[in-house]
Amino acid sequence: MSRPVVTQVADFMTYVAVRVLICIVQAMPRSSCERFARSWSDFLANRVKIRRRVVRDNLRIAFPDWSNERCRDVARGMWEHLLLMVVEIAHAPRVIQKTTWRRHLRIEGMEAMVRTLWLDRPKVILSGHFGNFELAAYLFGVFGFRIFSVARELDNPLLDEFVTRFRESRGQKILPKRGSAPDVAIVLEENGAIGLLGDQAAGPRGCWVQFFGRPASVHKAIGVFALSSNAPIMVCSATRRSGRLFDYDLRLEGVADPEAGTPETAGLTAVSQWYTDLLELAIRRAPPQYWWVHRRWRGKPAAAKVSRSAA
Repeated sequence: MSRPVVTQVADFMTYVAVRVLICIVQAMPRSSCERFARSWSDFLANRVKIRRRVVRDNLRIAFPDWSNERCRDVARGMWEHLLLMVVEIAHAPRVIQKTTWRRHLRIEGMEAMVRTLWLDRPKVILSGHFGNFELAAYLFGVFGFRIFSVARELDNPLLDEFVTRFRESRGQKILPKRGSAPDVAIVLEENGAIGLLGDQAAGPRGCWVQFFGRPASVHKAIGVFALSSNAPIMVCSATRRSGRLFDYDLRLEGVADPEAGTPETAGLTAVSQWYTDLLELAIRRAPPQYWWVHRRWRGKPAAAKVSRSAA
């Protein structure tokens, strides 16, 4: 079905505005971009108040002993991090190359990471809305590893095409979130690597785990993909070391291999809780680098249906 003309015009105008903004960011010195992010983060957190209540409520759930002042500081830090992410995405093609990545990146767990990626088996690479996960996926392509990442399509098709071009510019392949299960199955059957985000709310029928001490749902497909294909799961993060651009730790948080028969891969709930625990540990190390704007603790587990036999 074709989109209404008014919607198409609005999409085009939004696309032009974003492209102009990206051009301006690319033309600015990175030091100026850093100052811009710091100055505008307070404006977004405390003046415009974008999703301020959601951010505040999430922080109170995750860190109930924090003061209001500390919550405000983390909220401001989150917006600074998000703005710096935009700058890094705009500058990445010119800054991150095969010959330059060592200036900006320190890898923790590199040997285990490379060894797992080189296995002649299917692989699942998992991260969350933490750190610069877009840059992490981009870096795998720079290193020469072909990753098939599942991502939700943007509502604006012009922006979606633009963002997809960036994501795929170093070899990463984007699979649309909706209807991608057959493509994911093919990639895993061919011993490829699937990239997924593991901290998205899946609703009442998802797999329920503990996240910061409170029930949260995750998508069952993540565990199903890994366990059904016997694929090792790598949990990775890209954490900013300082307030500067392109200054990261790419960390392998953990690996779980169903072939090893360890408790974390004993079943769907076990593996879901395992990777959620690792993501939580990473977030606790750097709370301002998590996307607290998401309504992560939505809904309640679906009530079990109890069948009653006729008396």
